[in-house]
Amino acid sequence: MKFFVGVVLVALATVQLTGATLSPSDIKNKGKKVKELKTKQGPQATSVFERGLVQQEPSAKDILVENPAYHEETSLKNFNGKVLGYVTPWNNHGYDVAKIWGSKFNYVSPVWLQVLRKGPKQYELGGAHDIDAGWVKDVKKAGQSIGNKVVPRILFDKFTDKDFSQLLTYSEERTVAARLIVDTVRRYRFDGIVLEVWSQLAARVDDEFLVGLVREICQTLTEGGFECILVIPPARKETYDLFSKRHFETLVPVVSAFSLMTYDYSTVQRPGANGPLYWVKNAVQHICPDSAENLKEKRAKILLGLNLYGSDYTPNGGQPIIGHEYLALLKHLKGHLTFDEHDVENFFEVKTSNGRHMVFYPTLFSINERLKLARELGTGISLWELGQGLDYFYDLF
Repeated sequence: MKFFVGVVLVALATVQLTGATLSPSDIKNKGKKVKELKTKQGPQATSVFERGLVQQEPSAKDILVENPAYHEETSLKNFNGKVLGYVTPWNNHGYDVAKIWGSKFNYVSPVWLQVLRKGPKQYELGGAHDIDAGWVKDVKKAGQSIGNKVVPRILFDKFTDKDFSQLLTYSEERTVAARLIVDTVRRYRFDGIVLEVWSQLAARVDDEFLVGLVREICQTLTEGGFECILVIPPARKETYDLFSKRHFETLVPVVSAFSLMTYDYSTVQRPGANGPLYWVKNAVQHICPDSAENLKEKRAKILLGLNLYGSDYTPNGGQPIIGHEYLALLKHLKGHLTFDEHDVENFFEVKTSNGRHMVFYPTLFSINERLKLARELGTGISLWELGQGLDYFYDLF
């Protein structure tokens, strides 16, 4: 994803990558050009459920033919928990998705803004040139039936260690930064923010300073009637307590929701599923166990993360891939995708003109299983990012 999610994607992109994105003209299988299939397009009278497409081992042909076709009732919400969808300037289709399916997203978070430190108690807003007031208005109109909210992501950018030290140590610095954020929300008529700071500083500074920073920013926002959603990392063996139950319990009174980044589990060194289902479940229970007091209220604030991108692993390395890249590789596959019962994800392996590929990417079935888990746990979901996936995915939400 691109905020901490983005940090991971940037890291993946730095490894040795495969060749350029394939085009239909250079996709070959056993020396023959792959036959182009006639695809369905746009709104349909039936949903992916009614078309029988939510299958454990879908066929490559069904995905290729059906993926651009979605239910015409785009306002029908199938998931009752809160849904956050991220949108980035480098993936324009996400802007359209946020409007077409606007009533499915309780929160839409455009990845636009940064806090910049210019000197002692001097902070400025970066990224304002990306703000599209007309689009914000359109998104709000599209989601007015559920009272959706536009909450841009904000991170602290180009901070030196000294800058962070000043911000964390002195209350006057935190107050000025918090006021800049609130003034930005008011000026541009946003409904709050998604705060990306924990993954930048966790394990680098004393927890209490970081908790204090988040608490001050979020209290300032919530007291003003705005949302403050905090991005948090999932528990991993190597970084088990970057965000713990204690952190969650401390911040849950002042944070509107927690965007839990349950994806990017696997790496080039350890290829595999993007977000194994058992690991996703453990990540939620790690910060909010079944025994927690006021469980229903607290779990509702957790937005379980779902990736709408995939990974393409090759003998030379690997890279993240989005919808059109996935479909180009899928054209090599005859038959059905493989289902991994342990991780509850689909994958396939193919050989193309530029080598072998092992491809992990969401399917209707894998996404639906994670929505079932979210219902079971009582959480919401967060999607990184709108526009990266296939259009028929949105029938599920």
